[in-house]
Amino acid sequence: MKARHDWPITKRITMFAGAMAALLSAMLAAAVLLAIHRYATEDRMSEISADGGRVAHEIEHGDVRMPLVEHADRHVQIVDAAGRVVASSLRLRGEPAMAGFTPIPRAMSTAVVCDGVFSGQGCNIVVAHSAYRQGEDWIVYSSGPTVPLYVTPWLAATVIGAAALMAVAITVLGHRIVTTALSPVNAIRAELDSISEACPDRRVTLPPSRDETYDLAESVNRTLARLHAAMGQQRRFTSDASHELLTPIAAIRAEVEDALYAPEDTTVTRLGGAVLPSVDRIERIVGDLLTMARLEGHEPLKHEVIDLAGLVSAQLEARRDARKEFACELEPGVLVSGDRTQLARLLTGLLDNADRHAATTVTVRVCHEPGAGRHGPHLPAGVARLEVLDDGCGIEADKRELVFQRFARLDTARDREAGGTGLGLAIARQIAQAHEGTLQIEDSPAGARFVLRLPLASVSEPARGEGADQPGGAAGREV
Repeated sequence: MKARHDWPITKRITMFAGAMAALLSAMLAAAVLLAIHRYATEDRMSEISADGGRVAHEIEHGDVRMPLVEHADRHVQIVDAAGRVVASSLRLRGEPAMAGFTPIPRAMSTAVVCDGVFSGQGCNIVVAHSAYRQGEDWIVYSSGPTVPLYVTPWLAATVIGAAALMAVAITVLGHRIVTTALSPVNAIRAELDSISEACPDRRVTLPPSRDETYDLAESVNRTLARLHAAMGQQRRFTSDASHELLTPIAAIRAEVEDALYAPEDTTVTRLGGAVLPSVDRIERIVGDLLTMARLEGHEPLKHEVIDLAGLVSAQLEARRDARKEFACELEPGVLVSGDRTQLARLLTGLLDNADRHAATTVTVRVCHEPGAGRHGPHLPAGVARLEVLDDGCGIEADKRELVFQRFARLDTARDREAGGTGLGLAIARQIAQAHEGTLQIEDSPAGARFVLRLPLASVSEPARGEGADQPGGAAGREV
C-alpha cells in the first residue's frame, strides 16, 4: 500500500482513469450485447411464430403444403387431438412431439426446450399454436435454435473492440489532461527550487488560466513576500542589535585602552565604575533579545488567574523612591488569565517608558470594559483595560506605531542617556498579543496614553495576585 502512495500523481490518476474506463466500457459492451441479444431473440421468435401460424392456418383450411418449413434450422410438427405426430419437417420425422406443453385454445404459447428431441443439439425456442380441425383442437409446434449471448462472433468482436478502443482513448485523454493540469505546478516547483537567498525578491510566474493552480501560485507569491519581509526585518534587527551593542562595547574599549595607556592615572575602582554602566546596558539589551526570542518561539504560557490591580500595586510599590509621582486609579476584581512573569514584564516596560518621558506624574488606571461593541461577541464577559499615562510631550499620531518597532526611538540621544534599549515597547506588545490582547496608543489631553486590553478570566478559583487580598484593592492609592 505504501509503495502505491509513492507513485506520482500522474501515474495514480492515469491508472484510476484507465481502470474506470475499462470497467465502464465493459459494462457498456455488455449492455449493448444484451440489448442486441434481446432484439435478435424477439425477431427469431417472431419468425418461428410466423412459421407455426402459417401451418396452423393451413390446417384449419385443409390445405397443408409440404415441406412444412424451408429453413434448415427450423422444425415444425403437427400433433392431433390424441397427441400423435401426424406430420413433421424432414429432420424430425419419426420423432415424438418436441414439447409437452399445450397452448390455450385459439392462442399461442412459447417455451425454451433443451431436452427430448433436441438433446445434444442445444436449446430451441418452441412456439405452440392451437389449430381447430374437424371439431378438434390440434397443435402445431414450430421451433428454432436460441440466439447465443454474443449473437454473432463478428458482432461481439466489433462491440468488444469498440469498448476496448474507447477505454484506451479515455485513459490516454485522462493522462493528457492530468499532465497538462500539473505542468504549471511543475513549473512553480522548478521556479521555487531556483529561488534562494541571493534572489529573495523573485516570484513564481502566474499561469494564464484562472484556476486552482493560479490560486496556488498567488499563495506561493504571498508566502514568498512574507518570507522576504521577514528576512528584511531579521537583517534590520540584526543590524540594529549589532549597532546597539557596539556602542557600549566601544565605550568599554575606550575606558580600558585609556587605563592601559596611563595606568598611573587610574585605579581598578575608577575603571570599574566607568565600565559597569556599559556592561549593564549590554546585559539589558541581551536580556531583552532573549525575551523576544522566547516570545517569538511561542513558548507555552503559564496560565493563572491574576488580579490586575494587585499586579499594578506590586509594581508601583517597588517604585516608591522614584523621582516621578505615580498616581493610580485601580478598580478591584479585574481578573485576567496569563503568565505573571510576562505580564509583570509588560507592565514594567510601560512604567519605565512613562517614567522616562513624564514631566512630573505618571497615572495608572485599571478598570473593566464591557465586551459588547467593538470587541465583538467573542468576549461576552468584557475586557480588562490598563492605561498608563504620562504628562510629557506626547507622541504624534503618525508615529504611534513606530514606537512599537524594535530599536525604534523618537529621540535617540535622550533614550540612550535614560538607559532605554529600544525594545521595551516591542516586547510589551508581543506579550499582549501572546495573551490574546492588544496594546496601542490612544488620544489623551496631554502626554502619551498607552492602553492595554486583555480578555477577562473566567474565574473558577480566587485570583493569586499581589494585593488581591486587600479590601478594595489599591483604588485611589498614590505612590
